[in-house]
Amino acid sequence: MYSHCRDSGLNYIRARKGKLGCGMGLGVMILDEVYPAFPGDPRNPSGYPYPIQYSVVKNIDCEILIRGEDKNPCRKPILDAAKELEKMGCRAILTECGYFAYFQKDVKEHVSIPTFMSSLIQFSWIQQSIGSQKSIGIMCAEKKHLRDEHLKAVDIDLNSNFVIAGARDEYMITQFESLWNHDLGPAEADYETNEKELIEMAKDFVGKNPGIGALLLECTGMTPFARAIQRAVDLPIYSWGTLLDFAYSISVAREYYGHV
Repeated sequence: MYSHCRDSGLNYIRARKGKLGCGMGLGVMILDEVYPAFPGDPRNPSGYPYPIQYSVVKNIDCEILIRGEDKNPCRKPILDAAKELEKMGCRAILTECGYFAYFQKDVKEHVSIPTFMSSLIQFSWIQQSIGSQKSIGIMCAEKKHLRDEHLKAVDIDLNSNFVIAGARDEYMITQFESLWNHDLGPAEADYETNEKELIEMAKDFVGKNPGIGALLLECTGMTPFARAIQRAVDLPIYSWGTLLDFAYSISVAREYYGHV
């Protein structure tokens, strides 16, 4: 959709020191690997109504970021990508994978714009909204690789009320396997199969943990199916989509038009 209205507040422009671009929105770091993404995944900008600028984190893929025991080699490429997005003029920084949470504290101290390295950063908001008696259900890609360090880096109290389920290592989501296991050939996924598998995962997860008051989708690949999951379990759903929308809303405040 194209807007033909001009913001009347934009009558005079001047350069912002050190910012190369104008009218920028969100900056998203993506891993240095090739795989397709459905609309809703931050790697696919067509699903969002605001501008997204990408920066590739050089030589860092899922294998290194998620499963690597020593994550120190990731630090400099991630900081470099953050600086590149800031220099382009992006208003906030996000990523395409929840396991970037490990570097939340590093990046937020390295740049001067709001930084959201993982959808897990929404945890404290959820806890405040549903109360301490209900648990937060975290649906992640691989439970065994979501370490305490990831959670603590985004200020999640390990003693707080939450449960975790892993899509690949507990529920064997076949479409995630076909996307990320390069030994199987070119990355691919079927939308309807993916949706069905994630719905079954969510229903089973919630069924086994009836105290869950909200679901937090750690994995960007789950975001396109957030609404379908919500229809199935009837719970508040927090995802990368809710995080991107929030990040943009605070970075570029919207105008309100109406009547009284």
